[in-house]
Amino acid sequence: MKIYDNHTHLNDKPFAGKEADYVARARDLEVVGMNCVGQDPEMNLGALRLARQFPNVKAIIGYCPDVAKDYDQAAEDLLVEQAQDDQVVAIGEIGLDYYWDESPRDVQRAVFARQLEVARDLHLPVNIHTRDAFEDCYRILKEANLEYGAVLHSYNGGPEWTEKFLGLDDVTLSFSGVVSFKNAKEVHESAKMVPLDRFMVETDAPYLTPVPHRGHQNEPGYVRYVAQAVADLKGISLAEAAQAAFENTMRVYGLNAEEF
Repeated sequence: MKIYDNHTHLNDKPFAGKEADYVARARDLEVVGMNCVGQDPEMNLGALRLARQFPNVKAIIGYCPDVAKDYDQAAEDLLVEQAQDDQVVAIGEIGLDYYWDESPRDVQRAVFARQLEVARDLHLPVNIHTRDAFEDCYRILKEANLEYGAVLHSYNGGPEWTEKFLGLDDVTLSFSGVVSFKNAKEVHESAKMVPLDRFMVETDAPYLTPVPHRGHQNEPGYVRYVAQAVADLKGISLAEAAQAAFENTMRVYGLNAEEF
């Protein structure tokens, strides 16, 4: 069985100096690979460094909504330059966050749309953060050219939004530890209805720790429990859920399954 963590922040401070330990611990739980995701210049560099260090770690780089206000031509030039690295598999996490509102919303929307264009020009998929902003996110994605794929990370929408997003070609939903939470009823319904070829699993570590480790720091290996939660909701085995998510991850990011 092969499990892949679509979205983790192994480049975050809680893992500093212990990254090799967490990669090994993940392997012990049959987690064979992971995407290390950047959010800003410092995190992007960290993702690149770890992807170069560990063969089973890939990098995703971009400017998240919190730092959209800092995105300018120099930032874009650096992003495009860094994205030439073979270890970069997507642009992200990019998108909209109307909960924290660290950047003005009009700036968030403009920078999100611009990074979608950058990703398309680079022939790369995108990894998307959206919080309290489904309507604008959906509109922007619908207007964009998503021929290289888009992944909604830590997806927490209910059935109505799930149906709408799945109506967009090349959109994949990625479930995090939230899907294992007892009271996340809408996410449960979404996990039940998503087709086997349209979902991934992730940790978003060090955040959103799944049951049975909720309340403790998350880590990439715990994506196994996310896959188990999805499997239970869909009435299939862990192996079936993990395999489906793994194949989807390989396809969307253009990865070779034999490398993991």
